[in-house]
Amino acid sequence: MVVLTLGAHIVDVLARPVEAIPDGQDTVVVDEIRVTAAGSAAGTAVVLAHLGNEVVSVGAIGDDDLGGLLTSLMTRHGVDVGGLVRRTDAQTSASVLPIRADGGRPSFHAPGANLTLTASAVDPGLLMAADAVHLGGPDVTFGLNDPGFLAALDAARASGTIVTMDFLSNMPDLLDGARPFLAHVDHVLPNEEQAAALTGEDDPELAARALLAEGPTSVVVTLGAEGSLVATREEVHRIPALDVPVVDTTGCGDAYCAGYLTALLRGLSCRQAARWGTAAAATVAQGLGSDAGLTDLDAVLALL
Repeated sequence: MVVLTLGAHIVDVLARPVEAIPDGQDTVVVDEIRVTAAGSAAGTAVVLAHLGNEVVSVGAIGDDDLGGLLTSLMTRHGVDVGGLVRRTDAQTSASVLPIRADGGRPSFHAPGANLTLTASAVDPGLLMAADAVHLGGPDVTFGLNDPGFLAALDAARASGTIVTMDFLSNMPDLLDGARPFLAHVDHVLPNEEQAAALTGEDDPELAARALLAEGPTSVVVTLGAEGSLVATREEVHRIPALDVPVVDTTGCGDAYCAGYLTALLRGLSCRQAARWGTAAAATVAQGLGSDAGLTDLDAVLALL
């Protein structure tokens, strides 16, 4: 299956465990430091490739060393990076994440080239040729909110392409800017905070129903340690999280999206897809970074 991931591409630099930022120029010795391909498009692309999909990723990165590193990392994981546009006037988006011992992940983030992505970077033929398109972070890739792009997305959906979407930020203003996409996607996968910010509903089921009213076929609200809620117009199901030792929650949402979409491409129901997403998220949670523990689909599904 061919999947196009489109949107936010980020380099993550992660260190663990970090309980506090040292004073002055003091040094803290940590157990592990890693650099990974991350972001709602790039991170999802990496997991999708490990789950057996052919993946092409489209986004904007800088013409800098970070951009070279990001393309190298994604290529090593089997992702086609030919759709990445390199900018000379913006750095590659990057985050520094000091990971707490309990898996929590505060971050220092430079938005960089993600903010420069425009619809002109997306070949409409690529949309039509893909079995699925994943929009990762339309809340920070403002240039995709273009009538021509939305029309091309609808044409792809009419031809049978599955379109999924999730978000990068929890900022209400940015999320509200992504609201127009809801009428042009099949499945949307916000976390609990994003769903509440988009709808004003603190109850995940009420938030999911409000989002369904705006167009998607399914809404999945990820709930961290509480699992997830998957809602369609016919039914709502709670899917429990898997009991695994959590090292780092970075990339768990992206992994969930990849597992969910992989199941849909194989004809499974939304409820079954949510279980695949849960297993992919649980795999990544057991190590440091958005690609932790990934081997192949069989290994992920063994958790179920």
